[in-house]
Amino acid sequence: MFGHFREFEDEYIETLYEFHENEPDQYVRNGDLAKKLGIKPASATEMVQRLANKGFLEYVPYKGAKMTPSGIEYGKKMKRRHRLAEVLLDIIPFDGNAHETACRLEHAIDDDLDVALEIMLGSPRLDPSGRDIPELSDELKTKASAIENKYCSLNEMKEGDIGEIAILFCSEATKIFLDQNNMNLGSLIEVVSSGYKLESGVEVGINPEISKGILVLRH
Repeated sequence: MFGHFREFEDEYIETLYEFHENEPDQYVRNGDLAKKLGIKPASATEMVQRLANKGFLEYVPYKGAKMTPSGIEYGKKMKRRHRLAEVLLDIIPFDGNAHETACRLEHAIDDDLDVALEIMLGSPRLDPSGRDIPELSDELKTKASAIENKYCSLNEMKEGDIGEIAILFCSEATKIFLDQNNMNLGSLIEVVSSGYKLESGVEVGINPEISKGILVLRH
């Protein structure tokens, strides 16, 4: 019950952050907030007061609410995770409603998964609709940098480098090619002068566009 209510609060904060993105430091009237969320003004007023009591908002009766620094930080985090989820859904074979699904996914993304998506998706700055994706917090940037140094795309490796295949972004046709050559998650691959050498000793050539979609753990 608490989890669902917290998600409800998050939706308010995320929506208020959208207003903040468009007009920073401007007060948002409860009626405008209610219209954006598709709810009754009385419900918006009640939630705004609750969030103000928690320190996320500054609320002035008959004027509206604006986000406090802690509210902005929290709203930025939720908006980032929503837009990251939309990027993820855009690159996998997902045929549903990306926005609605991202609304659900964002609540399941914690700090560790946020960092993992940052690395896996290549630090995207825009979502599929062209909207800015807020950056990681300074603390998580430090964590991401430490992890990112261990990984790279296959096309970034130099001759003599060895890596373990960790993530594959590829089409079905490419997946068939990789399977035929026993290039699976966990497989070791080495860069050689003629291309790439697999654990089996077989050497293969891989299109640069394909190699970009293969993320390896450096050895």
